Parts: sequence; structure tokens; C-alpha cells
Amino acid sequence: MTNRPPENKRLWFWLAVAVAFIFFLFAIRSILLPFVLGTLTAYFLDPAADRLEKMGLSRARSTLVITACFFISIILLSILILPILASQIAGLISALPAYLNDSEHKLLPVVDQWVGGFTQTDLDNLKASVSEYYGVMVKFAGEFIAGVFFSGMAVVNVLSLFLITPVVAFYLLEDWDRIMAHIDNWLPRAHAKTIRRQMSLIDQTLAGFLRGQLNVCLMMAVYYTLLLSITGLHFSILIGIVTGFLIIIPYAGWTMGACTALAVAIFQFNDWGHIGMVAGTLIAGMVIEGTFLTPKLVGSKVGLHPVWIIFGMLSGAALFGFVGILLAVPATAVIGVLIRFALERYLASSYYSGKPAHK
Repeated sequence: MTNRPPENKRLWFWLAVAVAFIFFLFAIRSILLPFVLGTLTAYFLDPAADRLEKMGLSRARSTLVITACFFISIILLSILILPILASQIAGLISALPAYLNDSEHKLLPVVDQWVGGFTQTDLDNLKASVSEYYGVMVKFAGEFIAGVFFSGMAVVNVLSLFLITPVVAFYLLEDWDRIMAHIDNWLPRAHAKTIRRQMSLIDQTLAGFLRGQLNVCLMMAVYYTLLLSITGLHFSILIGIVTGFLIIIPYAGWTMGACTALAVAIFQFNDWGHIGMVAGTLIAGMVIEGTFLTPKLVGSKVGLHPVWIIFGMLSGAALFGFVGILLAVPATAVIGVLIRFALERYLASSYYSGKPAHK
């Protein structure tokens, strides 16, 4: 029996390390949220800290200024927006039964006109079915939201979240360059150049998507909130903010937000003019985001397929709850870059060409 080549041994070692790391994260998933948020915050703010350093500030002062401004802004926005969102969520939930009742008068005649042949019994059965499925959908949505949020915050309460996240973000941001230098020194020397290249691609992907997409979501949330408020749509702040941030889920996010806005518009307004204004706002927002903002701020070199992003977010939510959603984009970016690297190696190998490898 021959010994396994050292290269294979190293490969199995790193695979074992990766598997052990994943199981470790899964085991401590209930306390990960503040650390994940702090790490993502530090990564997001690192370019700003670098700019302040170039302007003459020390790293410690740059970190203090940036983290203080960032979290003070978050707190002020939360104080201003959260009560309004809570009020609009309560109003939307209380209005759902009335919307469902109005659907019998507004939508069923249209369905009967197009399909024809509906008796009163058919209409009653259809109404009962809609009510039943509505209850099932509300129950499913409630269970999903509860699972996403409470699985990620089972141990860490809201107070500790607000206390730990700024501390983690501050210290990581202050030591970011030193941490990266230490990690670079730990790389296997024989593969350091290749690993640096892949890490550079991962950083490019994350910078293009994470930072760029967050800016796009913020801009579109402001756009939808302002424009839908001008149309007089009920719950415009809630729908605008949710629709803006759902853009991070390709296609499906905008569709869910648009369907909600149009449904509210149909039940609220009795004229097609206001409904058309809401629809025009949504379509114009999609065009602005798709043809200008995303190409400008995110770029075309991100390389994350929309289906891959959706799969990653759903998988992350199922495994880690809300923490999994936060980790989904970085994880899909890393895995996507590694898959492309593995595919390049495969296409250049004898496994693909069928020719014997050169010794």
C-alpha cells in the first residue's frame, strides 16, 4: 500500500478544517448576530476609515469618528422610523380583513365577467377558499418571520445586541489592516499567491455587491417612500422601505413589493388614475434601479447569479435564521469565486482533456 501524496493530505486537512468551522458556527448560531453585524459594519466602513487616514487622522481617531457617526445615525433613524413602521404594520394587519371583504365586490365580478358561469354557490365557495388560503398564508408568514428572527436571537436579547455590535465593529475596524496582515502571514507559503488572488476576487465581489447593493437599497427605499406618499397610498412608508430593501433579492423582491403596493392601491382607490400613478412609480423605480443605479454602484463584474443569491438567502435563513440571511451574500460570494476557481482548474486538468498530466 502506497502512502497518500502530501498534496492530498493537505487538501483533506483544509477540507476538515472548513467542515469543522461550519459545524462550529452552526453550534453557536444563537449568539452570532452581534458579531456578524459588527464584522459586516467594520467591512462596510473600512474604506471610509482608510480615506480619513490619508487625510491625516490616526487609525484610532478615524475609527472613533466613523463608528460614532454611523451608529448615531442608525439610532436617530430608528427613533424616527420604527414607531411609524410599527404603526403602519398594525394598520395594515387590521385592514387586511376589510381588504379581503372588498375583494368580493371588486375582484369577483371581474373574474365572473372574464370566466363566466359563476353561480352564487361558486362565489361562496371561492370566497371560503380564499379566506382559508389567506389564513394559511398569514400563519406561514408568521411562523417564517418568527423562525428567522427568534432563531438568531434566542440567547442574545436586544439590549446586548445594541451593546455588543458597536464594540465589535469599533475594534475590528481599528485593527482591520493588522488583522488582514496577520491572516496573510498565516497563508501556506506554497499557495499564498493563489489564495491572495482569490481573496482579491472575493473582496471585489463583496465590495461591488454588499456595499453597492446597500446604497442602491437605501436610495430606492427613499424613492419609493417619497413617491408613493405623493400618490396618497396608505402605508406608503412601510411599503416603500420594504420594497426598497427587498431589491437585494433579485426580481422576487421587487415583485413582492410591487404586488403589495398595487393590491393596496386597488382596494384603496376607486379610480384608475391613482392606481396608474402607483404602477408608474413602481415601473419607473425598476427602470432607474436596473439601468442606472445598479450598473453604476454595483457594477457588472460582481458575478453573482440572481438564482444563486436567492438560493443562498433561503438556505441561510433555514440553517441560521436571521444570521443566515446576513451571512448569505458573503457566503455565496466566497463559494461562487471558489467554484469558478475550481472550474478553471478542472478545465485545465487532465480530467477534462483526457490527456495524461505532465510530470
